[in-house]
Amino acid sequence: MGARVVESWVFDLDNTLYPADSTIYDAIGDRMTAYIERATGFDRVTAENERERLHVAHGATATGLHKEFGVDPADFIVYVHDVDVSVVPQDAELNALIAALPGRKFVFTNGGCDYAKRMVRQLGMHAHFEAVLDIESNGLVPKPEAAAYAGLIEKCGLDPRTAIFVEDTLRNLAPAHALGFETVLVGPVHPEPKPAYVDHTARDLKLFLRNWLDIDRAAPAA
Repeated sequence: MGARVVESWVFDLDNTLYPADSTIYDAIGDRMTAYIERATGFDRVTAENERERLHVAHGATATGLHKEFGVDPADFIVYVHDVDVSVVPQDAELNALIAALPGRKFVFTNGGCDYAKRMVRQLGMHAHFEAVLDIESNGLVPKPEAAAYAGLIEKCGLDPRTAIFVEDTLRNLAPAHALGFETVLVGPVHPEPKPAYVDHTARDLKLFLRNWLDIDRAAPAA
């Protein structure tokens, strides 16, 4: 870490820029389940199972609902993201670490309906990011579909060979790595053996950034 020239950083949002134990994650999940109940007529347990199945099968629950049930994905996205982002506290250390990173910075998320922009502002990080790309920015195409990454690269003018891609979802890293991104898996799940498309792992983003910045600063000048 630190030896590669890094011109750009791409961060996932949920469970990456804020922790998975945040109550807002449960609030969004509850709204997803409630919407699926209403749209399909399923009971709550079945709706919860469908929520997870659709996410796994299609990359985003909204995409799965549209493809399998004819649900308007925009309506679903608006409903599930109508949550109070103020319940997520700012993390001064993480904010400072991101501010210290060299290069351009972007958020790339499967969320929508300005939720990501509201959350980035709530986290106090809005000044650090050049752009926030959500699922609507990519025509409702979610990670890990290849077209989502193509949209990211085109809209942001990125060269993946000089970019680092940070995610908590393992399968979203494979397409990024194939395009040339250096990849980082953050969170409690670290598969062994580590897949070839995962360059770095850390239990949380702060730990990775601390290590990266320390090594980068210690590296001799070229």
